[in-house]
Amino acid sequence: MTIRRTIGRRTQRPIGVVAPPTPEEIAWREAMAQTRTRVPKGVFRYRTQEEANADWERWQAELVAATARR
Repeated sequence: MTIRRTIGRRTQRPIGVVAPPTPEEIAWREAMAQTRTRVPKGVFRYRTQEEANADWERWQAELVAATARR
């Protein structure tokens, strides 16, 4: 099967056409790169959804406390 007709063309958007990042955007990106999720790495298996929710809520509380200390 051959393509007989092409409608439109795909073009790549040139890099940096919109605008380079502003200093505020760079600062935000660097700050976000330093954040941690406080969720330990690994595979977790729970017997119930409530156990999983309890761990998730504990990790979120630790994250909020760590953020408040900054």
